[in-house]
Amino acid sequence: MDIMKMVRTQAEESAAVKARLLEDAALMEKVAEVADLLCRTYRNGHKTLWAGNGGSAADAQHMVGELVNKFYFDRPGIPAMALTTNGSLLTAIGNDYAYDKVFSKQIEGCGAAGDVFIGISTSGNSANLVDVLDICKQKGIWTVALVGAKPCRMDAYDYVIHIPSEVTPRIQECQTLIGHILCSVVEEAMFGKDRNL
Repeated sequence: MDIMKMVRTQAEESAAVKARLLEDAALMEKVAEVADLLCRTYRNGHKTLWAGNGGSAADAQHMVGELVNKFYFDRPGIPAMALTTNGSLLTAIGNDYAYDKVFSKQIEGCGAAGDVFIGISTSGNSANLVDVLDICKQKGIWTVALVGAKPCRMDAYDYVIHIPSEVTPRIQECQTLIGHILCSVVEEAMFGKDRNL
């Protein structure tokens, strides 16, 4: 095994996917549309709800941390919730209903009209992220999907950002990039003029 070759190959593959992302004008426009949606959501006093499974659950929690705490500079917290963190609640819903309901039941209880739900999935076919659609539509909650390249069940979301790759780690790396872009745009829009708070 040539370790240096593996290191270089993976770094090159990651850079290539990011280059494809940057070269896709329609995809960049979609990211900008979602960033604008989040800015409007926060200006109107609403919140974001984030979820995913496995590594995508960690990504959801990561982005919520950037919003609620701080990202580039000190400022008041921005309201966001990760629906992946309460073990007692997740196991209660999974036990009493089904794992498919672990996010939709939380949205039913904590979501409000004007909020935005952001589902992160490399496959775009996670049953519990598809299950949220009905309750989000009923409650007037916008839906945003961060998914891989293939057509998927989450294509029914209001906004879908397809990462141009079918390789899980490469998809996740770009999902983190896009999450960071969204957080930075929101932070700047909400508090950029007050950087000395």
